[in-house]
Amino acid sequence: MPSIKVVNMSGAEVGTLDLAESIFGVEPNKAVLHAAVRAYLLNQRQGTQSTLTRTEVSGGGKKPWRQKGTGRARQGSTRAPQWTHGGVALGPKPRTYRVDLNKNTKRVAMFSALSAKLADNEMIVVDKIEAVKNEKNGSLYNTKAMVAMLSAVGASSKVLVVLADNTAEVVKSFSNIAGVKTTQTNNINVYDILNCNTIVFAQDAVKKIEEVYVK
Repeated sequence: MPSIKVVNMSGAEVGTLDLAESIFGVEPNKAVLHAAVRAYLLNQRQGTQSTLTRTEVSGGGKKPWRQKGTGRARQGSTRAPQWTHGGVALGPKPRTYRVDLNKNTKRVAMFSALSAKLADNEMIVVDKIEAVKNEKNGSLYNTKAMVAMLSAVGASSKVLVVLADNTAEVVKSFSNIAGVKTTQTNNINVYDILNCNTIVFAQDAVKKIEEVYVK
């Protein structure tokens, strides 16, 4: 059974946490990870691009010149693709890029991503991530405290912070830090996990993930 040390917001070790073998101890499946990332990126595309065909461009109702006898190529409309201001031939039209993965593939991809992060020592568990009161104005929105926490636990560059609940003060405190993204356990996805250099879990977020996925 894999385990990981648990630190507090000051970076001091306060214990260890045993992790579920079926989630954090599997052999990463690269093919499934590729499929999951590809599906995520495709599903972000809106597919709203659209060009006008010759039937949709206004004008062009009159034949430019007679069919024969002019010495020029025959033309039926000034809105044909070869004309300036004409329609577009074979241009893009609204479409969906959506790709669906089955439930089992999604689970395997999630377990592979989490196991890879743990194996690469890119996963940190903090016993409790909570808002810290700002001494200057008494507010619980305190970006400076969250920057200090990330530095203390050894998380730098691109960081994904996973919380059990959407605590507004905590999320807002992280929101102004460059390279840091926050998410909740019900919104975590494979792309965000792989796209960060370090993933920082609140301890209760790890337990919540295990409650959902451990059979």
